[in-house]
Amino acid sequence: MRELLDLLVSLAFYGTAYGTVLYFLAVGLSVTLGLMRFINLAHGVFAMAGGYLTVTLMSRAEVPFLPSVAVAVVAVTAFGMLLERTLCRRFYSAPILDQVLFSIALIFMSIAIARYIYGPLAQPIELPAWLSGRISIGIGVFPAYRVFLIAIGLLLAVAIWFGIERSRFGASVRAAVDNRQMAESVGINVNRVFTICFGLGTGLAALGGSLGADLLPIHPAYPNDFLVYFLIVVAVAGMGNIGGAFAVALGFGIVDTIVRYYLPDLGRILMFLLVMAVLFRKPHGFAPRVHA
Repeated sequence: MRELLDLLVSLAFYGTAYGTVLYFLAVGLSVTLGLMRFINLAHGVFAMAGGYLTVTLMSRAEVPFLPSVAVAVVAVTAFGMLLERTLCRRFYSAPILDQVLFSIALIFMSIAIARYIYGPLAQPIELPAWLSGRISIGIGVFPAYRVFLIAIGLLLAVAIWFGIERSRFGASVRAAVDNRQMAESVGINVNRVFTICFGLGTGLAALGGSLGADLLPIHPAYPNDFLVYFLIVVAVAGMGNIGGAFAVALGFGIVDTIVRYYLPDLGRILMFLLVMAVLFRKPHGFAPRVHA
């Protein structure tokens, strides 16, 4: 019984670390898709870009891990804001199909560019010594890297929730989406709000790709391989539900880890069937945001 309990605790811990990375990656999509109502299926491109930049800075320029992550996040955020101002805003009022085709085109282009520059294989990342060992956290001894991911995920979830749900900026975003003309009439610079919001989403994706590069290896097919997981978190949580995205990402990570441990051949199929069952009962997610 003791061994079973220890095993479940270990699986839950590893699943929590996995779910934290999914949250990093999915919360940015929840911002752009749920709050801005822009179908950005190319969200994984920014995560891949953040991962590649981090790996490149560490391996070729010998920049330490955390500064590499910071530079990658800033660079991808700036690129995302530029992309929003030059291309994406042209599709805000376009039909959904146009938005989907635009984002799919970005995915194919990014995959081709990544394969041309880095080749088809995954890029390994060498973690610093302080993340390579194991530490005790009371319930057991676990890899320091995964403890670090969980700690950062908790802090980030709280910061994002306050920033979106309890700030003037978050209210401005919702007002701009619900009624652009009214928002502009009360002095909200809608274009600037959307640029910052899109940059926030791309920056969060880059953070997930960078911090999670040892857990979810960076390779050219990254945007395609993990897109379904981003969409699952956003859809099950409910469109624009930032707090719910954190809970769903952790729940998905834990359940997926446990199921795949006991049923390695059928685990992924069972997880997708479970998600389908949940969405069949609650097609708008567990806690959908209601817009006025």
